[in-house]
Amino acid sequence: MFISVVPEDAATGELAGYYRQQRAGWGFLPNYAAAFAPRPDVAAAWNTLNATLRDGMDRRRFELATIAAARALRSTYCTAAHSKFLRDVCGDAETLDRLAADPSGDTLDEPDRAVYRFAGRVAADASSITQTDIDQLRANGLSDAEIADVVYAAAARSFFTRVLDGLGTPLDHQTAADFAPELLSGMIVGRPPGQA
Repeated sequence: MFISVVPEDAATGELAGYYRQQRAGWGFLPNYAAAFAPRPDVAAAWNTLNATLRDGMDRRRFELATIAAARALRSTYCTAAHSKFLRDVCGDAETLDRLAADPSGDTLDEPDRAVYRFAGRVAADASSITQTDIDQLRANGLSDAEIADVVYAAAARSFFTRVLDGLGTPLDHQTAADFAPELLSGMIVGRPPGQA
């Protein structure tokens, strides 16, 4: 981390509650918690936004869109964390393996390929999106509300990744250790993981 923050054992009040919540969810205190330590109110707002987006759409599609956005934004942290969710929460190790073999998403089935490419483009350059891109998603069976969800997921990821990378937050060594080294190496798209 590039800034000094209150450590877990010295945290009080709202920050202590935030740290406890994050430790309970992960089984350890994730590095990203420190990035929000100066403003636990921002962390709470992010948690609400993220949960609202994630829980309001198909979870697997949320993870695909988030991984695509994280890759486009060169966020190792979010690429690895959401790859873990895709595998462990969604039970989709096959798609994770496909993305590891070809991070472009070209080996994914439609409409996954269309969603993945679209989310990456929204994150990288939303001004490049055209009506043709929307029509392609519609042709792959997505409703306008589902298309908007993909945009929301990609746009929200932009906020989170910029906070983490802007403050120098490395991927947790615990999350990194959940992947075989050859699988993890394909997820390192920006800042390297932290050390144990």
